[in-house]
Amino acid sequence: MKRGIAVLLSLCVLMTAAYFTASKWAIRHETITFIDPARDNRPVAVDVAVRRDKEMLADADMIMLPVAILNHGNTVKFTEYSFLANVFAARGYLVVSIQHDLPTDAPMVTNVGEIYVGRLPQYQRGVANIRFAVDQMKKLEPNADYDHLTMVGHSNGGDISMYFAKMYPDEIKKVVTLDNLRVPFMTDGKFKILSFRSKDPVFKPDPGVVPDEAICEKSGITVVQTSYQHTWMSDRGPDDAKASIEGMLDKFLEDDSPLRPVNTDMPKITEPGPVALYAPVKN
Repeated sequence: MKRGIAVLLSLCVLMTAAYFTASKWAIRHETITFIDPARDNRPVAVDVAVRRDKEMLADADMIMLPVAILNHGNTVKFTEYSFLANVFAARGYLVVSIQHDLPTDAPMVTNVGEIYVGRLPQYQRGVANIRFAVDQMKKLEPNADYDHLTMVGHSNGGDISMYFAKMYPDEIKKVVTLDNLRVPFMTDGKFKILSFRSKDPVFKPDPGVVPDEAICEKSGITVVQTSYQHTWMSDRGPDDAKASIEGMLDKFLEDDSPLRPVNTDMPKITEPGPVALYAPVKN
């Protein structure tokens, strides 16, 4: 009996590996740089990932592609999240990964006591980049659902994702964050949220960013406590960490039913802190 179970588990692992390997071969990646004349000709580079067969069906007006916007962390490039982009693309999403920072941008600073510790200008710039990139993608891939976005982001990109969702909740389908630290989660239950949290002594969320377990359960928020470092949640991380995140993310995208609990042998949430009193600010 044990031998049979072991064989079955091995087959499942092989099938999962084969699924992602085949999916990567079937996915088209393209890097495009748009120029925004409204912001002094600011270049906004994007990496587009899409399954070739799904793109052909969309081009033939047979389907509408769901859209995922991928936002990078501070000092990490927009092209360094292919392990995430491939999961979404394999599920039939049009994935648009956006480069938010330029070498000419002012350096990011932390000012304790200010809203989002002084990071608000970066979030507002991120929102402007997303808006502009989406408008440009509509011209290139018109048969995609830009009215119901899935926002994805790591670290500062996770905060940009959550901030955008706060600003435009009616345009959001799902939010996935990987260790965002500044912007509190939305708890009104308008859309599902999945968040991977690191076990890192340096990178800790501000008080009130992650709601307590009761609020999460009521609001459709799934928090996965991992044993991974903050900086591992990109292509720079080890393969086992990326594979684990890929598997849980794929389950989250399986359908619109609630994500089943994942056995991580750890509590879902630790020391969430009080709810922050910050609200989004529009330009």
